[in-house]
Amino acid sequence: MRRSHCRQVERDESPRAIDALVTAFVTDPCMRWLWPEASDFLRNFPRLIDGFGGAAYAHGAADVTEDFHGAALWLPPGVGPDEEALDALMKTTLAEPARSEVLEVLEQMSASHPAEAHWHLAFIGVDAAHQGTGVGADLMRHRLDMIDAQGVLAYLESSNPQNVPFYRRHGFEVLREIRVGGSPPVTPMVRVPRSR
Repeated sequence: MRRSHCRQVERDESPRAIDALVTAFVTDPCMRWLWPEASDFLRNFPRLIDGFGGAAYAHGAADVTEDFHGAALWLPPGVGPDEEALDALMKTTLAEPARSEVLEVLEQMSASHPAEAHWHLAFIGVDAAHQGTGVGADLMRHRLDMIDAQGVLAYLESSNPQNVPFYRRHGFEVLREIRVGGSPPVTPMVRVPRSR
């Protein structure tokens, strides 16, 4: 398995990073619960990516592989999602009961964040045609090495139970499971920094 070269992506390159994330999440249980119709998912998921993780670009925390087969958006300590944009997206694109349920899921996700300073992995994904080739692991190691050097916690919410073992291999531990009404499970996880 070849090692992917990872680098920071600039805002003007974001459409290519978003394309990788869209293909990675096309079968994600939570995202398809929100938008079961393919056309709705394809129209709205890029807006979710931007609202939830778009601040990564301004903080030098958006990573891609050189070939854009994978992307990761991290929010540094003290930086959060665009809650106004997310609220508008949910209110204008979701029908009940999913709208009310997802707002409760988002509240519980927010309450699950560690009180200490932490990096938040908003999204990580690999183009479906390249999954299982080590691209995701390379992206994860790329940023976790920097986070470990800072001695700071890392945090994420897994929207797919199948990905929990991948995150565990990178040192993340499950905090809890969030499930509201008909929602699929969301699994908040935290990682203590490793000494170098």
